[in-house]
Amino acid sequence: MNLLNKTLPEPQVADFGPYRLNWREAGQGHPVVLLHGISSGSASWVSQLTSPSLTDHYHLYSWDAPGYLESHDLETATPTAIDYANALNAFIDKLALSPIVLVGHSLGAIMASAFAAQYPNKVKGLILANPAQGYATKSPDQRKQVYQQRQDIVFSSGIEAYAQNRAAALLSANATTEKVNWVQQNMKKLNPTGFLAAAWMLAHDDISQYLNRYDGPLEILVGTEDTITPPAQVERLARQKNCPYFLINQAGHASYLDAPDAFNHHLQQFLETLYCQAE
Repeated sequence: MNLLNKTLPEPQVADFGPYRLNWREAGQGHPVVLLHGISSGSASWVSQLTSPSLTDHYHLYSWDAPGYLESHDLETATPTAIDYANALNAFIDKLALSPIVLVGHSLGAIMASAFAAQYPNKVKGLILANPAQGYATKSPDQRKQVYQQRQDIVFSSGIEAYAQNRAAALLSANATTEKVNWVQQNMKKLNPTGFLAAAWMLAHDDISQYLNRYDGPLEILVGTEDTITPPAQVERLARQKNCPYFLINQAGHASYLDAPDAFNHHLQQFLETLYCQAE
């Protein structure tokens, strides 16, 4: 896969009620909304937005969460996932997308779960990829440490150094230099305030409280080489929900970029099952 040869859709920006949000879109058909993780952005979904197997049948929307790229910050610096879910609801309502299939990666999985819990009638299905689970149930010291680590990145080492040093950790050990560079370039675009707000949510929220309120179609994926949200940890979450769980071989945390063919295959099968049942 040559990322440089892929024509990534240009970002768009508009007001959605009180939210100013940035997004990319491609394809035609049933709406699928892609939610990125804490160190990513809409461009990280390049291998989905440019995949004919998906875009020939589905309309993909990849947003930049509040505080990312040109999307304005939330009004609070200490949000919960519901704050992001409400912004997503405004986005979905104005574009008249529902019902949607939501694909949430890492921290985006918590946002997706919160949306599914808060607005279940607008969700046709939910895929969680390499899901972060949050630290709300951990000790106060652990929660403080999770947030302070991100504060140190912003106020000490800086986003540039963070991208330089951390990008490879999101991928498998055998990832190409091109993929590492792609992750790195997206990380360099992080806005400090948006990144810290997301970090607060990670440190103080918990995915289970939302998934426990969602009983629709659900599938969970994880890369076999994910060291950030390890397979054993993700498998426990899938068992709690008694939902399908799949390993993506030779993929790290950013499984959708590391092994896009396998990831897209799972996504396509999930979508076909949902819409074939409906027809």
